[in-house]
Amino acid sequence: MKKKLALVCMMGFFAQPVFAANNIDTLQSLAQSEFKLFSEDLGSALSYKAVTPAEPTGITGFDLGIEVTSTAMTNSQLWVQATGNSLDTMILPKLHIHKGLPFDIDFGAFYSAVPSTNITLYGGELRYAILDGGVAVPAIAIRGAMTQLSGVDQLDLSTSSLDISISKGFAMFTPYAGVGTVWVKSTPDATTTPLTEEKFQLAKTYGGININFGITNFAIEYDKTGEATSTSVKLGFRF
Repeated sequence: MKKKLALVCMMGFFAQPVFAANNIDTLQSLAQSEFKLFSEDLGSALSYKAVTPAEPTGITGFDLGIEVTSTAMTNSQLWVQATGNSLDTMILPKLHIHKGLPFDIDFGAFYSAVPSTNITLYGGELRYAILDGGVAVPAIAIRGAMTQLSGVDQLDLSTSSLDISISKGFAMFTPYAGVGTVWVKSTPDATTTPLTEEKFQLAKTYGGININFGITNFAIEYDKTGEATSTSVKLGFRF
């Protein structure tokens, strides 16, 4: 019980700065070059974070959890122009689920709504384990994923990504790591801003560890997408 309480407190600590953000509704204050940098920050923060090892959960398996992702903004000064408030760190609380399918395929999805902002976000993934892992060999998987921003009238932003990951279990601990690419499409509203669409790709590297306490599961992941870095924690149930 003490361990569970400590993990919940940790997630609550990560979530505290969320209320510093504000609505994204003054993009017209940005120059085109600033909009590109602003979109890079958003693309990194809103891109898919799986927070799970490469090994498949199996046809009867699932992973359900509450997740919090904290992303350090590399262009925090632009948030004053775009929202009216400065923002050094974006906090995304998420409800996340993974479900095992036949043939070592997993499906994952999440939903997020950021309090005190007009940001809502959803996304999904399909992951295929090339190697499902075992006592002597690691698991290796390829993942395709997408995310979609909603709730922001001035901006339509989506990401798609492709990555490969590796993990190896040791008793209750399963460390993992991966590399990939994220493609970002950021389209401003032409009726309220003079800005034009930006499309670009960002390099992605990440690593983490999954700890299984039986029914309860805890995972923590570090991610660098583009120039921005993120830390995610997830507490839930994994079977």
